Amino acid sequence: MGCTSSDAHGHGGIFKLKRPAPEEGITHAGPWVKKVSDITGFPVFPEEYKQSLLSKALNKDVWEQLKGKSDAMGVSFETCILSGVQNVDSGIGCYAGSHDSYTTFAPLFDQVIEMYHKHGKDGKHISNMNASELNCPEFPADEAAMIVSTRIRVGRNLADYPLGPGITNEQRKEVLQRVTKAFESYTGDLAGNFYALTDLTSAQRKQLIEDHFLFK
Repeated sequence: MGCTSSDAHGHGGIFKLKRPAPEEGITHAGPWVKKVSDITGFPVFPEEYKQSLLSKALNKDVWEQLKGKSDAMGVSFETCILSGVQNVDSGIGCYAGSHDSYTTFAPLFDQVIEMYHKHGKDGKHISNMNASELNCPEFPADEAAMIVSTRIRVGRNLADYPLGPGITNEQRKEVLQRVTKAFESYTGDLAGNFYALTDLTSAQRKQLIEDHFLFK
């Protein structure tokens, strides 16, 4: 069986890979993997692209434990690794499909988290949401003068829904409806305008970019 060439635009640039001939029980990682159902066997990464944390953590033992499984939200293990199997130059290569993915697929995610964050599975994360205890000294005048604008970015997920890789379009619409309703209830210094990306006019988009609220 012959091999075909493929150009892939990965996270790190453009590279060329030749698709290896099919092998029983193996999925050769590369841009020819288009959908979850294409991952039919143990993912094998090209030698020159064994750089992602997925490729380092996903051995045959982990694969045999997790293949075909789904987490509590119904997101499959193969869905969580699809991006990294497609894009072999990924830095991480796997993404939790829901909060439960970290538990159901712990044999993979525990390794990845420890490699990336140096945070062992028995470690404890301590949060302190008391803003009055923040240590925020004033900037020196010369540094303060260089600041034109600032942006505070906050990411949160709703427990009732899967994360990005596992969420459906209908669920995204539900999330939009719920957060829109919540934002409308804000008063005082929390009050403001919420702009749904799907509803932005060209004029609004242009103005938000000029005001440094909207980024590509």
